[in-house]
Amino acid sequence: MPKGWDGIISRYVNRKFSRPVAGFLAKKTRITPNHVTILSFLLGVFSGVAFSFHQSIIGGVLAQTASIMDGVDGDLAVLTRNESRFGSYLDSVLDRYGDAVIVLGLMFNVLTFKGDFIKVLLVSFTALFGSLMVSYSRSKAESLNVFFKTGISGYAANRDVRLFVIMIGGILNQAYITLVTLAAITNFVVFKRLFDVGKKGG
Repeated sequence: MPKGWDGIISRYVNRKFSRPVAGFLAKKTRITPNHVTILSFLLGVFSGVAFSFHQSIIGGVLAQTASIMDGVDGDLAVLTRNESRFGSYLDSVLDRYGDAVIVLGLMFNVLTFKGDFIKVLLVSFTALFGSLMVSYSRSKAESLNVFFKTGISGYAANRDVRLFVIMIGGILNQAYITLVTLAAITNFVVFKRLFDVGKKGG
């Protein structure tokens, strides 16, 4: 897969694990890329559940594992020549559901400790909407022949970066700070892309 489309974490961290795993699966099993996509989604769900039950370290590790497995399905598809439009679509849809469950898990984690209910909800849903809009803003821009391959618009809030931030936040048991960080970086990138598209589109 072309490295130019990898995020920073995917390129320098995740691919060191995903490619060997994909190679093993391609040679030793009949597991398909879609199976791995579903597994990655389930890991995201388990991460969100772990966060909601205050198992923050487990939640963070599962989030990063889901990120790695999110690369395995693509690598496996290339190795087995089993790429498909449906597989790509399934991966994109399940990633969004997985992201939502993880962010909601972080929200429930924080709600039991923070007294300011409205503030926590506002930060959590800002992080959730921002996470979802990062993906949409990229796909919509690409439909207009505007591509984000470098810089802040290209890398700063990709899924691999978000899940890595969540892993760090989980290990440090800082769910609220993680939500604030996600809310800030995702929405900043979305508005930066709006500016970029407007500048290029005239």
